[in-house]
Amino acid sequence: MEPVFADFSVDPAQLSNAVVAHHRCGIAPSHLALGAGGHIRLDFTVGEREEIAEAVVAVTVLGASAPRDVVLNGKALVEQVATPGDEGHREHSDPRVTVLSVPGALLVAGDNLLEVRNPEGAEGLLRLRAVTVDPAHDRDRSERARAGRAAGRSVAAFTTEVRAPGATAWQSASRLLFHVETVDGGGRALPAHLAWRGADGSEATIGLRADLSAFLGHRRTADGTVTEYRGTLADRRAYPEGTAGAPLHRFSTEEGHDGAWSPSGELRLLLDDGGAPVERVSWTDRRGTTASVVLGSAGGPDVAVPAGELRDITRTVVGVEASDEFDLVGEVADNLLGKDGSKWLANDETAELDFTLERPAVIAAYRLTSANDAPERDPRDWRLQGSHDGGHWTTVDSRTGERFRQRHETNEYSVASPASYARYRLSITRNNGSDQTQLSRVQFLAAEAPAAGPTQRAADFTGYRAPRGGEPVGYRGTSVPGPWSDVPGGEGGREAARALDQLLAGDLGDTARGLDDAARLIGKLAAYLRNA
Repeated sequence: MEPVFADFSVDPAQLSNAVVAHHRCGIAPSHLALGAGGHIRLDFTVGEREEIAEAVVAVTVLGASAPRDVVLNGKALVEQVATPGDEGHREHSDPRVTVLSVPGALLVAGDNLLEVRNPEGAEGLLRLRAVTVDPAHDRDRSERARAGRAAGRSVAAFTTEVRAPGATAWQSASRLLFHVETVDGGGRALPAHLAWRGADGSEATIGLRADLSAFLGHRRTADGTVTEYRGTLADRRAYPEGTAGAPLHRFSTEEGHDGAWSPSGELRLLLDDGGAPVERVSWTDRRGTTASVVLGSAGGPDVAVPAGELRDITRTVVGVEASDEFDLVGEVADNLLGKDGSKWLANDETAELDFTLERPAVIAAYRLTSANDAPERDPRDWRLQGSHDGGHWTTVDSRTGERFRQRHETNEYSVASPASYARYRLSITRNNGSDQTQLSRVQFLAAEAPAAGPTQRAADFTGYRAPRGGEPVGYRGTSVPGPWSDVPGGEGGREAARALDQLLAGDLGDTARGLDDAARLIGKLAAYLRNA
């Protein structure tokens, strides 16, 4: 029997040798929530010549579970059963597994139907995370297949929260996206523990659940603030599609043994917590291999401005906020990004303008354009500052006593200390004597890379690596310059669609093992669509 599983810990669900329909269910990021009277039906196939003396059905639930029934081919395996000790557990509690023995006589050659129900009148939801069916002599077959499929979706995105020590309330924090993978012929293994340090001195350490559904840890910001840190899996993506638009580093690596270095494959490293670029990463994977690497320069890409022509990247600004704006007549901060000659006006002699870029960039120069009237409102003294998190700002350029000689004049200023930031602030500290401040336009310019090479290049690394129970050895890497042919351009992400709310469809290529299986599966899908 091919491995049979339905994994609802991701959306869309991952299925093997199965078609799943559901009723009275809500789709959550990490499970299916079955209300009272709700059920799923899992249609799977047993080969014509297979003889199975005994099978096992494993049902994995999350948090406080409601009573449930499990029925195979019309025969109840259990009725009104709940996992012991469920009471009082929150939704993000550890998964709990109920394993049921199935006499081989209940299985039939060809199509079989397994139902998991939350009975009518049941109190609470049944949060269903996974269902597997296996022969008793190889009861972990589906779990191994499911884990192997999950390892292929090695780019993980988490929604995160932080909480001050001793506090009760959690506060939302920036998304965490990571991908740590060694390509050395030893197979894929997801991290169990992960720690990193940012170029601004911030640090974090997390422990990940075995199914990667959540993590718990702690972090310290650049100013020394310590918080608890937790996250919930929002998305798992396959490599390389899931890394598009993200700060991915790739290294050709070597291991050092007794002073001699030998090739050890490739390291792919992506870690983005919404703050400063990383300069150190440590991890332990599920095989027990431990590694720690330090990048040769903080953040690798974008630390130095390459020689070349300047290009306008103002179009990459995705948000602008002003300390004040005259919205009554439409003289707002958004006008600063346009070319139509409109303006921004603040009813104050000082002002701040915050710009958020779609991705971190090194601003090498910037341009300010004076407005249509009132020269006394022109900025005279200001600072340009950069930030990774919107809370801690570093001055990259400052000006005093600047003048615009005429209206709608554009002046260009070189940045004194360029560095990579996702947020920039223009802090105007003095104008030409008015109680109002104005500008017509703000532009940001980055250095165009020379034609002979890429704009960004990851730093080399040095560190160590140790297999489970083994001795640590030297570990070093040389960056592989991009762009890479196996990483698509544009923003990462996924598109998920369903034919009907009642239908969950898995990957046809992974579900059907031959033309006959494909025809059978397509027939079932068509029947579900006709009857919905």
